[in-house]
Amino acid sequence: MKHISIYYIILCIYIPDVDNKFWIDSKIDTIGVVRVDRAHYSHIAQIEPLMPAQDAVLNELALNVARRAGELKGKFHPVTQQSVAGLLRNMNSYYSNLIEGNRTHPRDIEKALRNRFSRNAKQKALQLESRAHVEVQALMEARLRDEKDLNICGAEFLKWLHKEFYERLPHDFLRMNAEGAKAVVITPGELRTSDVEVGQHIPPLWESVPDFVARFADFYDPRKFSGTERILALAASHQRLLWIHPFLDGNGRVSRLFSHAYSIACDLDAHGMWTVARGLSRTREKYFGALDSADLPRQGALDGRGNLSERGLREFCLYFLNTMLDQIQFMSGLLNFENIENTIRFYAAEKGFSPEMARLLLTLLHQGEIARGEAGRLLGRKEVRSRQLLKKLLEAGILTSSTPKGAVRLAFPTDAAELIFPRLFPAE
Repeated sequence: MKHISIYYIILCIYIPDVDNKFWIDSKIDTIGVVRVDRAHYSHIAQIEPLMPAQDAVLNELALNVARRAGELKGKFHPVTQQSVAGLLRNMNSYYSNLIEGNRTHPRDIEKALRNRFSRNAKQKALQLESRAHVEVQALMEARLRDEKDLNICGAEFLKWLHKEFYERLPHDFLRMNAEGAKAVVITPGELRTSDVEVGQHIPPLWESVPDFVARFADFYDPRKFSGTERILALAASHQRLLWIHPFLDGNGRVSRLFSHAYSIACDLDAHGMWTVARGLSRTREKYFGALDSADLPRQGALDGRGNLSERGLREFCLYFLNTMLDQIQFMSGLLNFENIENTIRFYAAEKGFSPEMARLLLTLLHQGEIARGEAGRLLGRKEVRSRQLLKKLLEAGILTSSTPKGAVRLAFPTDAAELIFPRLFPAE
């Protein structure tokens, strides 16, 4: 789903032998009849152009994205990097679901990951939704590490993302209801089997979706591109996947997970040190408007040679790449060692930690992990007191360990992240 506040979700239920379809507007709960042209978007040529023509502006922007992502890539020790990446999965979940109109506080996402749920049924459902996003992103990243030859644009991968996400949701999230109409049940991992309207855009007829997805997979496979062209394909594929609208629901979340996968394939993700979802959420209306413009048919003889507007697709790519660059630069500033050392000292002072405890946190920032005995020595106290201070840091959640006696490393629980990484989450 592209978004909630502007687009209406319209489910089309077939009436035998006629072209009229019932449409159900889930936003305002009204029912009417709309005529769907059976010739509308039924041939794969109608998705053209799949890429805007490259020009100096797009190329320079793509080069800047690659350059700045490369600078961000090696900022931390790999162990500390994993901890930061875990925090950013929570952030990605927060912003991706916020785009869909669902707000779950980062603290509640963290609780859900620890199986601590609200007693309020609605809030619990939103926690499960957020946890699902975090889990599927982690699962996806692991799969990409293990399957180097996977075509992330293929139907199998896209359906797998949808299936893994929706199988983790509450049953109520799999039902789409409207007054006076039979509920539609979403099948996880299944391409849609009915026609839909999304605002002013009517995606391809459902019978043609497999053909459009196959064309999408063949063209956008990142292994076919190199250099700036591959980065441009990342941006264009995000829009065209939403244009196809392959699933009845969940297209927005799948498309953003897919784009994260594409950034990994392009070696732009800097080991999980940034995510585009934060930028898309912060410019939500501009995001929707750019998607709308790229949905338009060709606007005259000077607007490319395809069925759709090349100018609109170019403007979307400019928006998307600028948003990527903005978020990479934001995280580069946030993860600057001088800044983060100062915010760790501030966090330690706010928590009432001793200077020795703050020094241990800073050492772990640079060294990744330290054996417990060495951590105790760095605290500079007698053994019993050092164990007590170490326990205090573990209980605060700023340190973690894989085993009760194993090496310790930094962790970033939400209350710490709000001080150490200011502006990562909005103030609430």
